[in-house]
Amino acid sequence: MKARPHRWSAEELAWVEARAALPRRKMLAAFNAAFGCGVTLAALIGLCKRRGWTTGRSGRFGAGHTPANKGKTMPFNTASAATRFKPGRRVGRAAALYQPIGTERLSRYGYRERKVNDDMPLQRRWRAVHILRWEAEHGPVPQGHALKSLDGDRLNTAPANWVAIPRALLPRLNGRHGRGYDQAAPEVRPTIMMIAELEHAARQASKGTAQ
Repeated sequence: MKARPHRWSAEELAWVEARAALPRRKMLAAFNAAFGCGVTLAALIGLCKRRGWTTGRSGRFGAGHTPANKGKTMPFNTASAATRFKPGRRVGRAAALYQPIGTERLSRYGYRERKVNDDMPLQRRWRAVHILRWEAEHGPVPQGHALKSLDGDRLNTAPANWVAIPRALLPRLNGRHGRGYDQAAPEVRPTIMMIAELEHAARQASKGTAQ
């Protein structure tokens, strides 16, 4: 049978309000001892919430708080030590999926990639082979530029097959409204590239940002 709700008297309300800063369990024990009743913890907590009587504590450590374990070392535990990760050691799925530096793969966009390190973040472990080879001859790709395959073959990583162009040219060449550079005949591609460069230069000039 459901318990009847407690009817709080004015004296009881004043008592609880005056001691609102106490932890609720401690307050409950003192309240029931003082008034000789059997109020439940849920009822007391509900009353304090409805009235907005808080303890003043947020549950967070304040600024400047010194942790109890500051300066202390964790005691050695044999069971814990046996399951700790060892530096440089891979086990389970990580070991099964690991690929050594120098491994090559095809990206989702059809470019050949090579693993260059085991560092973090994960996405920087792999770099496009055509970029690596181009940078070996010409240095870093200029800011705001991208490498474009001249013959339209993304797997042809020869540096001579790639040219650094402004990123704004890419949609003019192969974007949704581009000129289909990669699908065009080899003898037509230089003309498409020239037209895209002229359009880009005109656009930049109209904005007063010609370079």
